[in-house]
Amino acid sequence: MSLMLKLSTSLITASLLAGAAEFNLDSFVRHTLVQNPRIKVEKVTEIAKEPVSGRPDWKAYMFTMDLSSANKKVQTSEMVFINNKEQLATMSLIDLKTNRDLRNVIKPSMPDSFYNKKHLVEGNANAPHKIVVFSDPQCPFCLGYMPGLLKDVKANPDKFALYYYHMPLQRLHPVSEVLTRVMEYLQTHGKANEAMNLYKLKINAGLTDEKKILATIKSQLGIDLKPEDIDKPEYKKAVQEDVKKARSIMVQGTPTVYFDGKYDYNRKEYKKYLK
Repeated sequence: MSLMLKLSTSLITASLLAGAAEFNLDSFVRHTLVQNPRIKVEKVTEIAKEPVSGRPDWKAYMFTMDLSSANKKVQTSEMVFINNKEQLATMSLIDLKTNRDLRNVIKPSMPDSFYNKKHLVEGNANAPHKIVVFSDPQCPFCLGYMPGLLKDVKANPDKFALYYYHMPLQRLHPVSEVLTRVMEYLQTHGKANEAMNLYKLKINAGLTDEKKILATIKSQLGIDLKPEDIDKPEYKKAVQEDVKKARSIMVQGTPTVYFDGKYDYNRKEYKKYLK
């Protein structure tokens, strides 16, 4: 049984509790949330604490946990809702009016450090509105969303700056591991437009043969790369750093979009500013 599966079991047991007079996140994680004796909590890091809109007695704590079990180590992001007045904690808070779990709606604000020129793929860095997207080039939802977003930003460079972060979901789309290294190579060489063209690629998401993947890219998009071009530690490291930054603000799925520093649940906020 994997470390994460063991953790999932412990999350269920901690869905509701009566807490101490003053909520202590570190104590909550170590003594209530992670109850499996085989899992050691190495570190708890608070990312953000946000009030829950319209619910003054509730706060959402967002944090990462560094966990270990036997020879395995993992860092995972979590969120807990605290009602200190009623001494309640829950891992899920559902709005019955919208049927949405608020853990899927609330995210930390985005630090300005994410507006890194290296990640600018379209628009103007000096534009008044900034869009940041975390995406996988084989995620079906991303394939349906990214072309329209790119087209809209390209048509309005005076209004938008679009920043892109790789978030390959390799367990679902193994081919994305190679594709993101290809995209990173292209971005590094000033070819962001070509990198974004990979959203036009038609390929088997389960393909892992690097030579076949590169041959498919060449035949469909005219991008001619060799394995030695993309098989460099810096490209793999860059993708890993993107994933790490995503986790630092609780991003777990794709496409995840931020508009002007705020999480955009519906991914449509920028449309209000189109011509």
